[in-house]
Amino acid sequence: MQETSALGNVLIVGGGPAGIHVAVDLSKGWSHRIGVANRKGIHAERLQTELEEHEFHVSTEVLVERARHLSATARLDRFYAGFDTIEDDWQTIVLCVPCHSYVDAIRELKLVYRLEVKRIILISPGIGSNMLVQENLDAARDRIEVISFSTYYAATKFDPAAATLLKSIVKGLKSKIYMGSSHANSRTLFHLQDFFASLGIEAEQTPHPIGAESRSITTYVHPPFFMDSFSLNEIFRQTRSTKSMYKLYPEGPITPATIHSMVRLWKEISGVLEKFEAEPMNLLKFMNDDNYPVQEQSLSRSDIEGFVQFDELHQEYLLYIRYASLLIDPFSSPGEQGQYRSFAAVPYQQVSLDQEGKWVIPRVPYEDYRKLKLLYHIGQDLQIPMPQAKTLMQNFEHQLRAFMKQQGADAFRSELVQDDTLEEAKIIIRKLQTQNLKSREDVFKS
Repeated sequence: MQETSALGNVLIVGGGPAGIHVAVDLSKGWSHRIGVANRKGIHAERLQTELEEHEFHVSTEVLVERARHLSATARLDRFYAGFDTIEDDWQTIVLCVPCHSYVDAIRELKLVYRLEVKRIILISPGIGSNMLVQENLDAARDRIEVISFSTYYAATKFDPAAATLLKSIVKGLKSKIYMGSSHANSRTLFHLQDFFASLGIEAEQTPHPIGAESRSITTYVHPPFFMDSFSLNEIFRQTRSTKSMYKLYPEGPITPATIHSMVRLWKEISGVLEKFEAEPMNLLKFMNDDNYPVQEQSLSRSDIEGFVQFDELHQEYLLYIRYASLLIDPFSSPGEQGQYRSFAAVPYQQVSLDQEGKWVIPRVPYEDYRKLKLLYHIGQDLQIPMPQAKTLMQNFEHQLRAFMKQQGADAFRSELVQDDTLEEAKIIIRKLQTQNLKSREDVFKS
């Protein structure tokens, strides 16, 4: 079958708010037919019932002021509750599931038998996800291109007041993301740049996928802020938290100690990236220029550009200034009472019970823990000391074990404690060694 649009027939894997949002965006001329698949369960059953009642229409409501015109409705061509009935007529697979679920999704899709599939797009990978997906494609490895985004390009949720799974609320949009492909000279990356341009988002190509995967700010920020004792106590609290995720102590977790932890973790991750021949980032510059800036009176351009060369204490000072400067929106205008718009008052997501009465650990920090643990095992294999990563992981593990003991093991899903990160790290290391060997062979031939 010939592709009749940039991405051909697109199958979104994951029926959460991100999956619905991406489906609507790609339906605007970037795909021919569009489908959504979700693993079997109560969520999939409810989604299928709603879709049948509303003739398979889904929608997004964009709350971002500059992008309200992107709110739209689309009609899905197919929905699959489970992966066993998916036909072989999809050219593009988009994974809108947590990155620690990528391998399970790839195995269940059985892509060796789906000869139409030409590419897989990873919406929110961790460092090494592209390598891991490639290795699990088996005989389809050379045929299928794997593309990594640096991060999901939006922040979305279902509207709890609306009680529907068919409408995704878009609370935020990135101004810039990065993309990298497993295939050199990828044409798809240029199509995706045009797609992002239509959303008002800049998309920069990186030479290799890991260069994109390392450009997710959550990799460096979430573990030190949300895997320390202050945040973990709020996240695992069963009464409503009144604290905020990005405020200074005692309103939030930000202290000189958590900033110190952030700097140490950034340096440990940078050591891993150098082994992959990926360029580590200037953390302060990335935060300011690619995420949310502060006024130059708070951080000068020389502070930002010279960040990597400063001593550790100076780096910590500048990062603390950055977060203190974002307690209010530094580019907002004061109201009649002289108050600026609050910026850091982001509430904690806390442990909760799902529809089956099982405890759910919030994505922040559970997904961050899984990403960090994989990185830690990679660092161990490469003989890179990562004591800060280890401390943060142990903080989370201690809190989780205590909570599980309190509630009883039967109150949790088995996949919560399923841990394949050590084996996944070994797969990534083997892939790295193979690439390095091939690189040396190419130099020898030339």
